[in-house]
Amino acid sequence: MKKKFKKIKIIAIIFLGGILSTVSIGFVDNYFEISKNLDIFATLFREVNIYYVDKTNPGSLIEKSIEGMLGSLDPYTVYIPESEIEDHQFTITGQYGGIGALIRKKGDHIIIAEPYEGFPAHKAGLIAGDVLLEVDGVKIEGKNTGDVSKVLKGQKGSPVKLLMKREGEPKPFELNLIRDEIVINSVPYYGMLNDHIGYVMLNSFTDNAFEEVKKALLKMKENKELHGVILDMRGNPGGLLREAVNIVNLFVEKGHANSSNQI
Repeated sequence: MKKKFKKIKIIAIIFLGGILSTVSIGFVDNYFEISKNLDIFATLFREVNIYYVDKTNPGSLIEKSIEGMLGSLDPYTVYIPESEIEDHQFTITGQYGGIGALIRKKGDHIIIAEPYEGFPAHKAGLIAGDVLLEVDGVKIEGKNTGDVSKVLKGQKGSPVKLLMKREGEPKPFELNLIRDEIVINSVPYYGMLNDHIGYVMLNSFTDNAFEEVKKALLKMKENKELHGVILDMRGNPGGLLREAVNIVNLFVEKGHANSSNQI
């Protein structure tokens, strides 16, 4: 009996050793493959930058390489460069470093569409309709809102100098602002349209969108018999999937597309 047990034990050890060896060999092979291809890429990248007939842009080549690699996987694996971190942070959290104003294009000019109350642009006296001429000495006439937004955004506490023009005033005026952390609520407004229908403006699906929508619904139900809600998502650029799903769950029961859920 002991010999049989010993034999089984030896077989088990050999079997386990075989598994570990296979895993180890697989890991080594995979590591070797990665290392080899990284070496090939580095060599090719160096050769192209040294010997290509025209001058190359190393940063652009690397970025295109990364985009090509991730593009071969799926639509949801993406690379976010440092220059777009502020925009990404705003999409996820509703927060960014900037002057706190909505801008839009009017002809060849960029104008202030809405200064957010309590933030640098509003505190400095900017009003809707003010025309933005320069940012830190750089003329912005003809540029799009995306390009201008990038130069207006920056780290909290960093300075930015604006040259503005206002209708009715003969000369442009300068403003020196200090960027602040701008926090935009996902639900900037809600209220009752009548005794039974509520209205919720949902600007984005940022980190706290679900809680803001839920709070608005509960508040409207305090003194009114709420029969329906208009959820206004015009201009909503999207955001976090989990927040969108959680908001849907406020109105739709699990597995019932047409049933309302009580909160």
